[in-house]
Amino acid sequence: MRTYLIIILSATLFLNAYTQQDTLTIQKDTTLNLEVDLAVSLLKKADSIKIADSISKEVLKKQLDELRTYEKSKRIKLQKKLAELIVNDSLRKVKLKREVDSLKLSAKGYVIKPYKDTLFVVYTKIGSITAAERSEIINERLAELYQSFFLKTDSLTIVDNGKSVDLFFKSKIIVSITELDELWYNKKKIQLASEIKSKIERDIPLYKKERSLFSILKKIALSLLIIIVQIILIKLVNILFKRKVNSVIWKKKGIWFTGVKIKNYEILNEVRQTAMVVFMANSVKIFINLVQLYITIPIVFSVFPPTKRFAETMFGYVLTPLKKMGGSLIDYIPELITIIVIVTITRYLVKFLLFLSKEIEDEKLNIPGFFPDWAKPTFNILRFFVYAFMFVVIFPYLPGSDSNVFKGVSVFIGVLFSLGSSSIIGNMVAGMVITYMRPFKIGDRIKIGEVVGNVFEKTPFATRIRTPKKEFITIPNSNVLSSNVINYSNSKLQGGLIVHTTVTIGYDVPWRLVHQILTNAAKKTSYLNFDIAPFVLQTSLDDFYVSYQLNAHTNEPDKQPAIYSELHQNIQDGFNEEGIEILSPHYRAARDGNTMAIPKDYLPEDYKTSGFKIEKDL
Repeated sequence: MRTYLIIILSATLFLNAYTQQDTLTIQKDTTLNLEVDLAVSLLKKADSIKIADSISKEVLKKQLDELRTYEKSKRIKLQKKLAELIVNDSLRKVKLKREVDSLKLSAKGYVIKPYKDTLFVVYTKIGSITAAERSEIINERLAELYQSFFLKTDSLTIVDNGKSVDLFFKSKIIVSITELDELWYNKKKIQLASEIKSKIERDIPLYKKERSLFSILKKIALSLLIIIVQIILIKLVNILFKRKVNSVIWKKKGIWFTGVKIKNYEILNEVRQTAMVVFMANSVKIFINLVQLYITIPIVFSVFPPTKRFAETMFGYVLTPLKKMGGSLIDYIPELITIIVIVTITRYLVKFLLFLSKEIEDEKLNIPGFFPDWAKPTFNILRFFVYAFMFVVIFPYLPGSDSNVFKGVSVFIGVLFSLGSSSIIGNMVAGMVITYMRPFKIGDRIKIGEVVGNVFEKTPFATRIRTPKKEFITIPNSNVLSSNVINYSNSKLQGGLIVHTTVTIGYDVPWRLVHQILTNAAKKTSYLNFDIAPFVLQTSLDDFYVSYQLNAHTNEPDKQPAIYSELHQNIQDGFNEEGIEILSPHYRAARDGNTMAIPKDYLPEDYKTSGFKIEKDL
């Protein structure tokens, strides 16, 4: 064959050289021109189809050696062309090898397994046909091949077509092995095709044997046996739960199951709790029965070859998610360890902050400018920011954090928070300001607006006050911050609170006497501090009376209602004992018949009240 090709190539080279010579070379040998022409055409063909196989190269090399010396220029051209062909072929193979190596990192394989043996795995495509489509086509052809009743293994033939090696059954291509497959498996195309042919030849007799009448009858019997065994197992499970598990649960009523309570509220009594446990046990029984049934069906289907794939599919419905979950869990272990480390560090940091806050609150640790009552709210603020920072750090490590669902939920929560939380944030900020302003603390008697009472709770969002009338009032912190706050309890630190009351007495009563009566009334009143003497202020001289304000100190601001009540009683008694009416008289300009509205001590000794002048018209 090789000699024949050499002869033809020589003839073509000679013929081509003859046709391309000018008139001076027409007389050269016709055989040499034919050799040159044929060689050039073969080179063009090899370059177009990118085969450049070893046989063509060897033929070209031998022909180049046999060319006549006077055809040196043609010889040089052919050598250059041959060198370019070899280089291009090598570069193409290197490029394909790189592509295959990159595909191995991410390419998905499609198994070709018509029966028991896996023939090979498809990773590469052919032209526009993807690997998945290619595997589907091959499986369909093999299925037809295996189901052929008159199938003979010697009908399988291998044909090398240069670009691919094809496995034929009679005149139909079953599998084509391409150059990409060769590079992928690092085996020659002919070797891969031979291995596939050998596997098919081993597999087909087994396939035929499995479909014999005796084998089918044996599989039917095996299927019936499997069904009977599963029915027995299901009945045994039901009997076990009914006679053993449920009876034991009911016997333990009042022993193991004594009911569920939250403080004084009974959520479940012992009967309901026991019934709930029995219900859970029956649910476990039903689940076991369903698992048995689910396992039985694929096992029965796996006995028969035509339904074996259906059985594998059914098992795959459960096993595939479990494998994915297991694989995902294993892959997630590094991220999980990272999250555990971050959470552990955060937890101990919060514990350390709690320890510091308690030390400051108990005044064991003194920080200049930092008050003990700031310790707890500061700890709560720092704890919030520490946990928020922790969540931000571990968020990328959470499973599904980059999914669209997770992002959508995050955006939804953000929108809700931004739209509905303006007042909440305002109250929270106001609560922080109030905490560090220290206008009051728990237990203080304060007045906010028109509300007077003792503070019994402070939260980041509101302040709760209990009034002397046992009313519990909740005031938002933003309202507290925008109102005037009077703290009566702080007055104890500044010498006590001054309670005061005003009495209006006419000008006819001496002011010194009024002062004496008021101070004596204060001295008789309980809960007042007499280390500082009570005093009276004349706050105004009105048109008809004088306003006297009695002031007295107390260290019991919480007792103000009782103090004021007793003080007013003593003031009444003091004025009554002196024969002075507590009133605000009004006067007219008419003086006849009226005594002057000044104290008697200021009147002259011969002062007499003039009588009313009555004139009678005669």
